[in-house]
Amino acid sequence: MPEFDPNKVYTRAPYWKDVPDEKWMDWRWQLAHRLNNVDEIEKVINLTDSERKALSQTGLFRVDVTPYFASLIDSDDPNCPVRRQIIPTAAEMVPFRSEMADSLAEDKHSPVPGLVHRYPDRVLMLVTTRCASYCRYCTRSRIVGDSSQKFSRKDFDAQIEYIENTPQIRDVLLSGGDPMTLAPRILDSLLARLHAIPHLEVIRIGARVPVFLPMRVDQRFADMVAKYHPLWINIHVNHPKEITPELAIACDRLSKAGVPLGNQSVLMAGINDSVRIQRKLVHELVKIRVRPYYLYQCDMVHGAGHFRTSVSKGIEIIEGLRGHTSGFAVPTYIIDAPGGGGKVPVQPNYVVSQSPNKVVIRNFEGFITTYSEPENYDPHLIEAQEALIEPRPEPGQEGVLQLLEGKKMAIEPAGFAETRARGGAEHRLRSGEIKEKWQPLGVGAIDPNKTAVLPDGK
Repeated sequence: MPEFDPNKVYTRAPYWKDVPDEKWMDWRWQLAHRLNNVDEIEKVINLTDSERKALSQTGLFRVDVTPYFASLIDSDDPNCPVRRQIIPTAAEMVPFRSEMADSLAEDKHSPVPGLVHRYPDRVLMLVTTRCASYCRYCTRSRIVGDSSQKFSRKDFDAQIEYIENTPQIRDVLLSGGDPMTLAPRILDSLLARLHAIPHLEVIRIGARVPVFLPMRVDQRFADMVAKYHPLWINIHVNHPKEITPELAIACDRLSKAGVPLGNQSVLMAGINDSVRIQRKLVHELVKIRVRPYYLYQCDMVHGAGHFRTSVSKGIEIIEGLRGHTSGFAVPTYIIDAPGGGGKVPVQPNYVVSQSPNKVVIRNFEGFITTYSEPENYDPHLIEAQEALIEPRPEPGQEGVLQLLEGKKMAIEPAGFAETRARGGAEHRLRSGEIKEKWQPLGVGAIDPNKTAVLPDGK
């Protein structure tokens, strides 16, 4: 695929027709000339009363749009899927039930400023509050775009020190804001320091810059990230209209630098909540060697109520993709559980029924068949080989797996025992101390007879 040609203009609205090509293709020029108020935006698109009202509202989540991305907007269509993602409307000011500022409870899982340690073996490292343009459904709108919320060298030092001192961490995701808006020398330094940590296995970057500002992915950037493999980048495309020749060139440059690319998109009402649009999106992504990774249910953050869809719509979209396109083109539909529960996959049910000997399954066409389970399967056979693999140092958080492996009988919510004690009164069925006789068993089975029983056997 060719390099960016400074003599050829790919995507440009008429307003910028007189800008020299070398400036238009300069990512620093693009950042310096972002649109962020009524007067500037109205030179490019015909604003509605709702948009004008929102843009004039003080205290609203920050507005900034790169000239390149603004050029993708249909200037006369208020329902343009690109426009609705970055131009606010009055609907953004309407509260909705269950909305939250920090819907993912990231602050609660932050051991040092800017670091989120929600999962046992990986952390989210927030390195900036700046983006090239600002999505109206932003999960972190509580801090992103706020010039008073910045991460300093001191914050970076604390984050990296925590990672260095926590050997269970094998995977670091750089996010923000958008890490690709950092000064090149700062991003290079952060990647170098992370790459030097012996127990880190993977570094990831989550970025919308290739979509908002593909000029940023110049050869110098590609050469820089190529030094720190294994390094992965997930971009963020929500609609086929965002996939342009410029984005294709940027992705090609990253792929040639050895960077695996994935895509994370957000399901939004009136923008991409359609099987047909989602199928077109994933097909266009794989053509530029970007694998669809996640399709997110819209988070319950302030200002995003009008974007939210039903969960059933997301399941319907996956139903319309699985079997109807290549398997690697089907993203995982995710609800990032409110309150810090983490990412929960939500899928159509392809298991109709099951017994100890058979599983009844269906395919995308509704064809139903049976799969016979093996009669002589021994789940303990693997234990000798498993013992050769050193266990990872993640403490706790084994989740449901510890139940399946027989390490625990139940998972109890915090305070469950106290609540069940009914205020400490003697339960009428108790005749004495309950003795716990259940013990951990081998992989794959829990003996139903080894449970907590009453001393008298009742």
